[in-house]
Amino acid sequence: MRRRGADFRRPTRRRWPNVVWWTLCGILVLLFIVILSKDSQIESRPSMSKRYYQRDKIMEGLNITDEMLSPNSVTRQISDQISLAKALVVIAKESNNLQFAWELSAQIRNSQVLLSNAATRRAPLTVKESETSIRDMALLLFQAQELHYDSATMIMRLKARIQALEEQMGLVNEKSSKYGQIAAEEIPKSLYCLGVRLTTEWFKRPNLQKLDEGRKMDAKLTDSNLFHFCVFSDNILATSVVVNSTSINSKNPNKVVFHLVTDEINYAPMKAWFNMNDFRGVTVDVQKFEDFSWLNASYVPVLKQLQDSETQSYYFSGSNDGSKTPIKFRNPKYLSMLNHLRFYIPEVFPALKKVVFLDDDVVVQKDLSGLFSIDLNGNVNGAVETCMETFHRYHKYLNYSHPLIRENFDPDACGWAFGMNVFDLVEWRRRNVTGIYHYWQENNEDRTLWKLGTLPPGLLTFYGLTEPLDPSWHVLGLGYTNVNPQLIEKGAVLHYNGNSKPWLKIGMEKYKPLWEKYVDYTHPLLQQCNFH
Repeated sequence: MRRRGADFRRPTRRRWPNVVWWTLCGILVLLFIVILSKDSQIESRPSMSKRYYQRDKIMEGLNITDEMLSPNSVTRQISDQISLAKALVVIAKESNNLQFAWELSAQIRNSQVLLSNAATRRAPLTVKESETSIRDMALLLFQAQELHYDSATMIMRLKARIQALEEQMGLVNEKSSKYGQIAAEEIPKSLYCLGVRLTTEWFKRPNLQKLDEGRKMDAKLTDSNLFHFCVFSDNILATSVVVNSTSINSKNPNKVVFHLVTDEINYAPMKAWFNMNDFRGVTVDVQKFEDFSWLNASYVPVLKQLQDSETQSYYFSGSNDGSKTPIKFRNPKYLSMLNHLRFYIPEVFPALKKVVFLDDDVVVQKDLSGLFSIDLNGNVNGAVETCMETFHRYHKYLNYSHPLIRENFDPDACGWAFGMNVFDLVEWRRRNVTGIYHYWQENNEDRTLWKLGTLPPGLLTFYGLTEPLDPSWHVLGLGYTNVNPQLIEKGAVLHYNGNSKPWLKIGMEKYKPLWEKYVDYTHPLLQQCNFH
């Protein structure tokens, strides 16, 4: 092959040496590193300042100084010795080594004086001035170690101490519960005085008896177009507050009828009080349960149980189980007929079709006529449910180890409250609800289904027969706990359930005014009996 001539050859490329290329790359890398380092310095400055700020805040909260953070801090060393010595003083006293406890306490005071002097002069402690104190305290701490006052011993002793304190606290709580229950069961002197004076007025003033005889013939007592309320109580003043608060807040008080049932002792004074006072046109009828001929031991299981010596011993002496059952389960009121009459409302008021049941420890602050237009959807009982918390479900009230309970009731069924209930008496009679109550009451003669009161048999009796109401109709807890102020403001009926009733000295002071504003303390009889 012939070669091209010199004029026709391609020009030769000039190549850069490798050294130049490597130099350029190095310069670019250096520039990149410099730029990154400057950015990171800019960003780190605020974070560093923030870190110092946080440290200053922590130091301020812990009440420490820069000197105490130093690895050679004398102040911190003395403070640590004092903390350990204080714990050892407790252990020495528990071990009855009072001499050693006194020596530790004396050395603690010496060390505290050193720290106090340093704080006063605003200068840190020096090694020279604190050397003796540190050495003396170290010697005592070493001696404590030789006496086996180490951490393990300290933990064991503190655990034993905590257990002893818990046992003491349990005894104190038990006594507190017992004395609180006794205080709740006692009748205040003023209430007793009022009953005596009203009884005197009843028999001294024949016009009151004539007025009462006229009310017995009032057609309103059986008029189904009116608003009928019932209260079963032996407390005159509490019942008066229920009637008065209902009348004051009612839009049509002349359409309100109250049916009161009490016992023989309080019958005359109760009638005297409600015939002496006017409640804005509200009709009030008073009966005593001793007049109910159907109320006998052959029909009512509770009356039959009261005749049983074991039941009487359980409720009135508490001597048959070694006091294993809490005192609140032994309250005789749970066998009171006034407490159990709520299960016999159709028999007590045979002419009524619908009634609102109220406990005597409630106060009404809204018009309640709307309760009578609520559709119960074929149910018997209208009540506010209380199962917002797990405590108020069926398994908390009933004994689910018993087959009768376990096989018939859902343990997670929602509980509800007595105290403000709407009862459809027509449906009650049709379903024989009182018969259901008798069945469960008879099966609980040995108290194996439930122990406490009327709510458990109520839950069994009205199981599947209860219509939930809006919670604002019935606000509970004013007699034992703190209640949301917004709930109280919206509540139609406020319930002082619990031991702290508003007419007792142990009542919760912040809730008493809601009840007391319906008591006329200027009434001559109340003044004579020192109500205030």
